Amino acid sequence: MNLFFLASFESITGLPEFVAYIFIFVFGAVVGSFLNVVIHRVPREQSIVFPNSACPACKTPIKPYDNIPLLGWLMLGGRCRSCKAPISPRYPAVELLTAVIFTLTYRQIGFTAFLPVALAFVASMIALIFIDAEHMILPNVITYPLFVLALLVRIIYPLAFGAEYFADLTHAPLVYFSDYPVWPVSLAGALLGALVGGGFLWLVGEIWKRLRGVEAMGLGDVKMMFGVGALLGWRLTFLTIFLGAFAGALIGIFVIYRQKDKDLQAQIPFGIFLGTGAILALLFGERLIGWYMSTFVPV
Repeated sequence: MNLFFLASFESITGLPEFVAYIFIFVFGAVVGSFLNVVIHRVPREQSIVFPNSACPACKTPIKPYDNIPLLGWLMLGGRCRSCKAPISPRYPAVELLTAVIFTLTYRQIGFTAFLPVALAFVASMIALIFIDAEHMILPNVITYPLFVLALLVRIIYPLAFGAEYFADLTHAPLVYFSDYPVWPVSLAGALLGALVGGGFLWLVGEIWKRLRGVEAMGLGDVKMMFGVGALLGWRLTFLTIFLGAFAGALIGIFVIYRQKDKDLQAQIPFGIFLGTGAILALLFGERLIGWYMSTFVPV
């Protein structure tokens, strides 16, 4: 096992562990501020670099001191400094959520080589969740790079750091190829995970379409799960789909119950639940699977 995998923040930097938590929380809030730009502009096919952030109502550029994550919105009282138009609470919500999930990711992953990958994955899921919630789309400019990044990680990381970061390599069917070089086995695991994630959703959607004559699954969900499956592997991908479907079913029942006409064809953006399930699978998936196997599967 690579020594860096065993190292802690304190042993490497000499600083106490709470400093790492403060840094990762602040860093998460900053990334959340950037994700707000992504969430607002990508669905509108606007550049995420230029121009600088501005008030959606009066178009006045936002001053740097008003754009401080979390604090800026609070200091402004949730209103534009120029025109006093309300600023959506989504902005501080995304910043706070990203900061909290980044901190939780650090707690679960640790100060390891895999941490940057995990944070990038979490950030992409948060962006997709909020974009799907508002626009009911999962943009290709996020899902395609996610898939490519996952494939690269599954090739490079086993070569550079070993196979510790990919639990699917120790389970069937990949464990039967342990005598082979680790990177092609890891790549095969990525492709298997992508097939399980994207392929399973596509198959379900296609069957539903043929049976009911309506679209049940958007291709955005399929593309998203290609990337999720490639990084997490087939076991955690199945868990992602299960968690997403379970949560989506509960919310769907509630939405239908609240409707006056009880429309069973009510559209609910599934990417919200898949993204949430993917984050949970990344952080707690192996523990959840282990708990399930020890509790419900007889030895």
